[in-house]
Amino acid sequence: MIKWIFFDLGSTLLDESSRVQEMMEATAARLGLKLNDFEAMMERAAPAHPYALKMELPGGAAWEPWPKRLDPLYPGVPELLQGLHKRYHLGVIANHGVDTAQPLGIAQYLDVIVTSEELGFGKPDPRLFTLALERAHCAPEEALMAGDRLDNDIVPAKQLGMQTLWVRQGWGGKFIPMSEEFMPDWQVDRLEDMLTCFD
Repeated sequence: MIKWIFFDLGSTLLDESSRVQEMMEATAARLGLKLNDFEAMMERAAPAHPYALKMELPGGAAWEPWPKRLDPLYPGVPELLQGLHKRYHLGVIANHGVDTAQPLGIAQYLDVIVTSEELGFGKPDPRLFTLALERAHCAPEEALMAGDRLDNDIVPAKQLGMQTLWVRQGWGGKFIPMSEEFMPDWQVDRLEDMLTCFD
């Protein structure tokens, strides 16, 4: 039985689409490509790459860095967390800053927050997941990890025995998993649809 639900932040609770677009525009310009051509190249590559925004670029070119700002929540996230918090303990396991949840107005729903900034290493390192479970005093089989990236969120959580929910938002949702290690317990196209899985 699920007692804890842990969430990723970027492209799971937070809508990164504006920052992603800026980064893609800047990267296309660096490569001397029209944005439409670059986006088409990305779309072709995405099904074979767990996260196309990390894929190797032509000529070994580097991606432009992420613009530095906090992304907004997807619509309906506060209401979703408020409802879930009445029945489950909630937490975050994310490659973000320690204080990200506070300015977003969702900290009151989160009982455990484990971030890469706090620990000095990031997902998919299983130590983030292990620490979250330890702080929650929760057995892996009693926890669910919800995230947009199979490589960063689903695979390490599965390896520890957690249940998993793939939220197919953003570029991580374009990947087509071809092996058992990537297969989540559930998958949804929008975070709000998670309630149809197990609630």
